[in-house]
Amino acid sequence: MGAAYFYHLTRRPLVETLRMLLGKSLENDWTVAVRGTDKQALADLDRVLWLGPEEDFLPHAMAGGDDDALQPVLLTTQNTAANAPDCVMSVHGAPITAEEVAALQRVCVLFDGDDEAALNVARGQWKTLKDAGASAQYWSEESGRWEKKAQT
Repeated sequence: MGAAYFYHLTRRPLVETLRMLLGKSLENDWTVAVRGTDKQALADLDRVLWLGPEEDFLPHAMAGGDDDALQPVLLTTQNTAANAPDCVMSVHGAPITAEEVAALQRVCVLFDGDDEAALNVARGQWKTLKDAGASAQYWSEESGRWEKKAQT
């Protein structure tokens, strides 16, 4: 049974936190789907991920290619990813379900703490998962480092 980890971004940009979490996921030999709600926003993330430091290279692709099933990290707007992920990372308010949390190794929800709409979406996701009995943790970087602040 997996867990949902909510990451409240207040100090680091999304791409920096995403790089860190993707790196840790790949170290665990997990395949990952980065699920977004907007293809252009995912294309922007894709471009920035390619520009990362060579020593921290993250093999990834945008969904829609011939080799989607082989990708260790697949950026997609679809709820079902072709790479059969062990982990889903929700960005830009992409939906998640309690069933996914139970079935996957991990679900990560990354949200911008300076965006009221993003905060409201994350709060709604937290409440929905909590009410469904899913395991969830809330992480904050308010102090300058990631700290677990709550758990269901």
